[in-house]
Amino acid sequence: MSTLGNILLFTFIGSIGTLIGGVILLSREKLMVKISHFLASFAAGILLGTAFFDLLPEAVHEGEEAGTNIFPWALFGIVLFFLIERFIHWFHHHEEFHKDVESKSTLPLIIFGDTVHNFIDGVVIAATFMVSVPLGIATSISVFAHEVPQEIGDFGLMLHKGLRPKKIILVNILSAAVAFIGAIITYLLGNILEAYIPMLLAVTAGFFIYIASSDLIPEIHHEKRKGFALIESTLLVIGVVVMAISVSLLEHSQ
Repeated sequence: MSTLGNILLFTFIGSIGTLIGGVILLSREKLMVKISHFLASFAAGILLGTAFFDLLPEAVHEGEEAGTNIFPWALFGIVLFFLIERFIHWFHHHEEFHKDVESKSTLPLIIFGDTVHNFIDGVVIAATFMVSVPLGIATSISVFAHEVPQEIGDFGLMLHKGLRPKKIILVNILSAAVAFIGAIITYLLGNILEAYIPMLLAVTAGFFIYIASSDLIPEIHHEKRKGFALIESTLLVIGVVVMAISVSLLEHSQ
């Protein structure tokens, strides 16, 4: 399959996570509120595994060839997404739909933040496929893994802000479609972006590390039930191991 074909296919697969989490929530809300903690823990492991076993090693390799120190760019990615979160309240974790909602005034902000997030997902998937197919596949798995618990949170927030289920589905379909715009723009700018691939990979790693460390892992620390905390911690480790094995298998398949 061509590079563009892979990009479009896996952008679609990554976008499915946007809908799966929400659709399941709409049908089994109480169950998904409970399970979302476990999904988030597993997703944190997937993100960390992708960042440290795949994105950063590839960024180092590409950076050495280009004479670029990629580690400041990874730090830049972490700081950048911290600032984005602070200014547009990007991530709305699944615990938030237990909170009282004062008005619908923040609803457009939630939708905007989700749309920006999906656009960057598309950019990330396209950029990694332009380096190699295994890297693109591993990144797509990570995007899918963290989209499901995140979208459970976003759907829950929209429900509690009074948006009807049908409108929520429509909004999320349109928001997910923006990922394709990000992917296609990145592909079309391929020649221009080629020199910046090491930096982009490092920034992406910083993005994944930040999501896992600031938004997902803290939930394990907040879990007061020892049994649940142990399960969540185990799922995080399993997520890391799964990505380590997946990356190794994908590399050897080439």
